[in-house]
Amino acid sequence: MMGLMAREETTRTTTPPIQQRPPVATATPGDRQEARTPGETAPRAWVTRLVVVGIVLAALNLRPAIASLGALLEEVRDGLGMSGGVAGLLTSVPPLCFAVFGVAAPRLARRFGPGAVVCAGMVAIAAGLLVRPYVGNTAGFLAASALALMGIAVSNVLMPVIVKRWFPDRVGPVTGLYSMALALGTSVAAAVTVPLTDALGGWRPGLAVWAAPAVVAVLPWLPLIRERGTSAAPADRAPDGPRGPRPAEPQAQASAPALRITRSRTAWALAVFFGLQATAAYITMGWMPQIFRDAGVSAGTAGVLLAVTMAMGVPLAFVIPRVASRLPHQGPIVLALGLCGLAGYAGLAFAPAAGAWAWALLLGVSNCAFPLSLTMVGMRARTSAGVAQLSAFAQSTGYLISIPGPLLVGVLYQSSGGWDLPIGLMACLMIPQMAVGCLAGRDRTVEDEAAR
Repeated sequence: MMGLMAREETTRTTTPPIQQRPPVATATPGDRQEARTPGETAPRAWVTRLVVVGIVLAALNLRPAIASLGALLEEVRDGLGMSGGVAGLLTSVPPLCFAVFGVAAPRLARRFGPGAVVCAGMVAIAAGLLVRPYVGNTAGFLAASALALMGIAVSNVLMPVIVKRWFPDRVGPVTGLYSMALALGTSVAAAVTVPLTDALGGWRPGLAVWAAPAVVAVLPWLPLIRERGTSAAPADRAPDGPRGPRPAEPQAQASAPALRITRSRTAWALAVFFGLQATAAYITMGWMPQIFRDAGVSAGTAGVLLAVTMAMGVPLAFVIPRVASRLPHQGPIVLALGLCGLAGYAGLAFAPAAGAWAWALLLGVSNCAFPLSLTMVGMRARTSAGVAQLSAFAQSTGYLISIPGPLLVGVLYQSSGGWDLPIGLMACLMIPQMAVGCLAGRDRTVEDEAAR
């Protein structure tokens, strides 16, 4: 008996205890943020604030490339010898680039992470805006514009993804903040481009100056390039152990089957709604100053009127997503915005100069269909993976739909010598926009529809 006890004691003392690995030793590089102890939550809060700053600065740079050109379109046409048809093609380049490059955004995000892709997008915007006024010919101007618009396209698609990933319970408010910053950047660019052109001595520096804000927007994304919360793949992993604050979502996403987005009627309705509102927005940004100038309004005042239209989106882009996220059906908002658009087009047709400020306000309200569509993208999918697919599908398909609109307006303007036919076209397109917007606003998710 004593011998048996001695042997057991020997075994007990000679067998090394099983060591438990600390969580940080087993974490993969993408999961290291998950292994924080409670005392290490402060950096995560700091990173979250940095994401907010990055979103706002990126949004500020997503429209000046277009709005600044709209304010100086006549000067650019004269400087480069463009016809009305080519100018119409120039106003169609943004949706074309958004459709072509936006569809690649989810794949790029899966490989490099959304933060890295948005950072590269800001670099592309800065480079394109700096180069395009000085290339000296129409082809080079279009190519440099396409470079900037490529950066805008991928950022457009990935902003809803980043919002859903980092702020899953605050999609409406954060989308409103993003949309408000986007509208602010658009309105400021429209308002100050002409005065800047006068102060800097020509349209070339007046366009090139908008590269500076894009350079600033690169900075907050640099620390986020490798951050887990902005990367598509690590956020879906589910390592064992305690978790700190995270922007991730359910673990099951990693093994979820690919979403067949084209099976969803809501996805198609949202894509058409996005395309028609984009058509109206780019016609407004590209041609509205010219409509007012042809009616006898000065170039400076026409730029300010465009700024007023864009500025309406600053408060409304913050309010509408918050209201929309609380409603089970967003159809009433769609109808209200559409009616404002129809009233604005009627005013442009019958009294463009006399009621210019009222028409600018009404069209500004109507253009808030854009933040509404972004909010619905976040609401019509359950997960950030679903939002990524829906955002890419809706925006790429929508921008493809919007390509003919600005070009057709240029052709109709040149062939008819007036604005009656182009404005009639804009008003007619508002009717189907209201119809598909009501369909897209129904309370359902693309995952459920695709599964059926």
